[in-house]
Amino acid sequence: MTKRVLVTGGAGFIGHQVINEILHNTDWNIFILDRLSYSGNLKRIDDVINETKTQSSKRVEFVFHDLRSTINNENFEKLKNINYLIHIGASSHVTNSIKNPEIFLQDNIIGTFNLLEFSRKLEKLELFYYFSTDEVFGPSSGNQKFLEWDRYNSKNPYSATKAAAEELVIAYQNSFNINAIISHCSNVYGIRQHKEKFIPNTIWKILNKKEIMVHTNKDGVSGSRYYIHNEDVAKSVIYLINNFKNNYLKVQEIQKTLPNKFNISGNSLISNLEIVEKIGAILNKRFSYTLISKDPHRPSHDFKYGLDTSLLESIGGKFDQNFDNGLEKVVKWYVKNTFWLN
Repeated sequence: MTKRVLVTGGAGFIGHQVINEILHNTDWNIFILDRLSYSGNLKRIDDVINETKTQSSKRVEFVFHDLRSTINNENFEKLKNINYLIHIGASSHVTNSIKNPEIFLQDNIIGTFNLLEFSRKLEKLELFYYFSTDEVFGPSSGNQKFLEWDRYNSKNPYSATKAAAEELVIAYQNSFNINAIISHCSNVYGIRQHKEKFIPNTIWKILNKKEIMVHTNKDGVSGSRYYIHNEDVAKSVIYLINNFKNNYLKVQEIQKTLPNKFNISGNSLISNLEIVEKIGAILNKRFSYTLISKDPHRPSHDFKYGLDTSLLESIGGKFDQNFDNGLEKVVKWYVKNTFWLN
């Protein structure tokens, strides 16, 4: 029987790529739950549907809802028979979380709580998937990479709210037997990303001859991130959902606890300055930048994060395309689709 999946934040950067993966590689019917905040855009969904060149629009239904409110009766009737719930929707910009922490508490904690309460009523729900971030662990030093159940050390309101929501998911699994997966993800890049993020923002600044701000540590060394393409993130998410039952016992032998947690990350550790230089080279344009160790808008910027992905690799779920090739495709796509930079 065809599965029904609910994707929160489906009009967002990562959510729409998960929908793209579902349309191409499953027969699932999709419900998109989104409130269309400034970073959500239904054009992402239109593009994905048009690119599949099938009757995929018949498999997709959009449901407008703000997760800060409980699911109303009308939407409950639409969604009551879903089998998988993929919770990606969140407020995610660190600087914005420092400017206005309350929004992040409402979106990421209260929103997840309302979704978990909704899940308790779903008789056919097989899995609740919570999409989290590497930032819950805080910065990593040297070659350090965190395992799924290592201690948390949130450095900003965004990461703290994601960590808190993870604990809610764990509590609901333990208290109400909701099968759950939690994944942490490193920095994601790809097409149709919001212009506030570093890579599209850098592309825009180089094209418009604007100065680029590059965060450094106190010694002037540029910060760095592990990058993974959103296509590979989407493949990882769907792989985990498709295989969570088959790998359940194997994972429990490793983790010794519930629920299942997985780290998703690329292997490419790239400094912020390297990103700027690579984009400049692809565009074949001059650029200017400023190294900044103290950002008044972001008083605590972490130098580096790191995730150990050996668990995901052990069950065959590691996807990671070559970064340089992926970045070149992304930069050239934005040059042809400047709508996403305006």
